[in-house]
Amino acid sequence: MTIRSKRKEEHLQLAQKFYQKEKMNSFDQVHVIRPALPETEVDLATIKTTMFGKKVAAPFFINAMTGGSAKSYIVNKALGQVARRTNIALALGSASILNKEPEQLDSFLIAREENPDGVLIANINGKTLPEQAQKIITELNADALQVHLNAVQEIAMPEGERNFYWLDNLKDLRQKITVPIIIKEVGFGLDPKTICTLKKAGFKLFDVAGSGGTNFAQIENARNPKDLSYLNDIGLPTVVSALAAAKQQVEFIVSGGVRNPLDVFKGLCLGGKYVGISNQFLQTLLNHDEEYLQKTIVNWQQELAGLLAIYGQHSLSDLSNIPKYYDLELKNIIEQI
Repeated sequence: MTIRSKRKEEHLQLAQKFYQKEKMNSFDQVHVIRPALPETEVDLATIKTTMFGKKVAAPFFINAMTGGSAKSYIVNKALGQVARRTNIALALGSASILNKEPEQLDSFLIAREENPDGVLIANINGKTLPEQAQKIITELNADALQVHLNAVQEIAMPEGERNFYWLDNLKDLRQKITVPIIIKEVGFGLDPKTICTLKKAGFKLFDVAGSGGTNFAQIENARNPKDLSYLNDIGLPTVVSALAAAKQQVEFIVSGGVRNPLDVFKGLCLGGKYVGISNQFLQTLLNHDEEYLQKTIVNWQQELAGLLAIYGQHSLSDLSNIPKYYDLELKNIIEQI
């Protein structure tokens, strides 16, 4: 097993080790006001939408997790099956490993083979060259490309990158890539300045990926002989990052610590176009099996439709207009940011 593949396996193990099902996060500090007289009914049609030109059953999806190792082949095979059966999108883990280890392609390609017609999103790091990125997109027949910004993870990683000059390459990617590009953080939140800079550079879709869920500083610190645990708490909360994106008037995905359908609903009410879920679904799969994950996702679809009904909503398009308020601690951060 190569160093890169070993790291992929360790990420899966450590994500499971540090997973906390009931972990508190910024979603708990957001309160959406519900009408006592909703005048609606539960209808699964209210949560259907489109992603990258394809119809999907819900606005939430399986966000980037893994790829590039024997175990990740098994995980991505199961995720591809579940995505197809539930008709939701699937984003793969970083495929940048393929630039140096092309033999790992099968661990990513299996997801497309299991879900040939569904929405599949490829994922690369910010220094992947356009030619390499396009090759990955073509091989996976990907509908979109996530480009992840993970400086904190890299600095906590003992063998991580130490050069974070990414902007010029990002601009080059935008000019040459043939599918939509999503700029994505990895659990530390996109800040207002970065969103503004990338908006001016022509990027249109962002995944805020804030703190509150999987903590890659914590994961990499567990692999590091040095103690960099002081990095664990430097992330921007998901809700704050989402509101920053909304203020910049860009389309954005809400992810980072999504635990249940109510968090999905709140993410949509914050203005998110879609909501991404990674570790919650990963742990469901690892602790049970793909059939259990499939049942969980179907339940989430039904429950999200139920939430729209009790909040008096008939479609996804109006959710950002629902009145809401924030706990004082979170409100204070929002005002300062």
